[in-house]
Formats: sequence, C-alpha cells, structure tokens
Amino acid sequence: PACQDRRQSFDAVCVLADYAPPLDRLVGALKFRGDMALAGALGRELAPRLRRLTAPPQLLVPVPLSDQRLRERGYDQALGIARALGRAAALPVRAALRRTRATLAQSSLPLARRQANLRDAFALAPGCPALPPHVGLIDDVMTTGATLDAAARVLREAGAAQITVVVAA
Repeated sequence: PACQDRRQSFDAVCVLADYAPPLDRLVGALKFRGDMALAGALGRELAPRLRRLTAPPQLLVPVPLSDQRLRERGYDQALGIARALGRAAALPVRAALRRTRATLAQSSLPLARRQANLRDAFALAPGCPALPPHVGLIDDVMTTGATLDAAARVLREAGAAQITVVVAA
C-alpha cells in the first residue's frame, strides 16, 4: 500500500512471476552464486511476455551494478538477463546507464531509506547515443521499485518518453 501512492518514473512493469518458490531460489542462485545459465533461462522466459505488450520497447537497458559490486561478484545478473532477453526478443541491448557510486544493498534497508540510498546513484553512460522513445529497463527483482525508479528517472531525463520495467520477479 505504501508504494501505490508513490509516483514512479517508469510507465509499466513486465514481470515473469512473483518472488516465491521456486523462482526465488533461481534468482538467488543467479544473483548470489553466479549461475549465469539462469540469466539465459530467465531472459528467454521473459521474451514471450515482452512480445505480448501492445508496444514492446525498442531498446533494453540493464540496471548496472557499481564497479565495486561487479568486482566482488565478477558478473552482472541484470546484464545477463538483458542479453538473453535481447537475443530471444530480437531487441538491442545497451549499457546506457552507469552507477556513479556504490550504494548499500537495497535489501538491507527499510523502505524509508531506500530512495535516499539511491539519490544520484545513476547517470547516463559516457558517449551514450540518443535513446529511442521506448526503453525497457531490465533487472532481476523489483521490491519497492526504488532502484528502478532512480534508474528510470535518468533515462527519462535523457529523452526516453516511455519506460517499461522488465524483471524476473
């Protein structure tokens, strides 16, 4: 209920399933154990849902990890999902966003602190070409939507007229 009253910077959400068994275990294996084969499977499973949209996005943009988190993990699960989804849906993928700073893990924070944690955490990647009118913003999980809202705000300011969030759970 607290999230329903907040205005988000994205227009729609396309989701594979609720964060519940067995998907929660699959996403956890991808996110925390680096099972990148699951990124491919999730991307392929999301493709039919994306194709059913009245107007699918013209470009897929993954939510980026910070450089620090990428070094720690050695992989980017959102980028893996985006690449597999792009192949399955015949859509281009572009790393159009970058993290400007490391942030605390959103899952460790109460709702009230999540938005503040992400303030100015994203920027357009250097040299990023113009965005098409409709962008798909890709991540593994959406809980409160704070991360996706912060990333979508940057895409909107960069010229995206419509933003559809695409998440596994």
